[in-house]
Amino acid sequence: MPKPLSLPFDPIARADELWTRHWGGVPSMSAITSIMRAQQILLGQVDAVVKPYGLTFARYEALVLLTFSKAGELPMSKIGERLMVHPTSVTNTVDRLVASGLVAKRPNPNDGRGTLATITDKGRKIVEAATRDLMAMDFGLGVYDDEECAEIFALLRPLRIGAGDFEA
Repeated sequence: MPKPLSLPFDPIARADELWTRHWGGVPSMSAITSIMRAQQILLGQVDAVVKPYGLTFARYEALVLLTFSKAGELPMSKIGERLMVHPTSVTNTVDRLVASGLVAKRPNPNDGRGTLATITDKGRKIVEAATRDLMAMDFGLGVYDDEECAEIFALLRPLRIGAGDFEA
């Protein structure tokens, strides 16, 4: 996919100027627009790295979560809770990982209605390789140093707390 031509101006700054003239200054408008654009950029870069492994970033995150679990397996409900996604999204993600041979599913012996997702040996190899590649490109954040990455994390944390992601 060819890289789009760079504009000779910052379109978000221009939109902020026009917004200010039309409705008055609202710094949150340019902030959210910047965050949403950054999300597009980062997701595109990260997905390009994991795509050769047959993954999307969502599938990669699920594999990492399973890798971090004690036995390499978690209930589907726990995956959704930890990744903060709807149960339907978890099912879709895990089913695609199962189809790729990276995860197996089985009934949860501790919950008659539940299902466990288990990372396979192939899944472990894939997540290790994809992680090496993502770390090599600093997860798309190579334009920032470690301190700036920590600042970004700290700046976004209150938003996540306010959304109820976790208790402060």
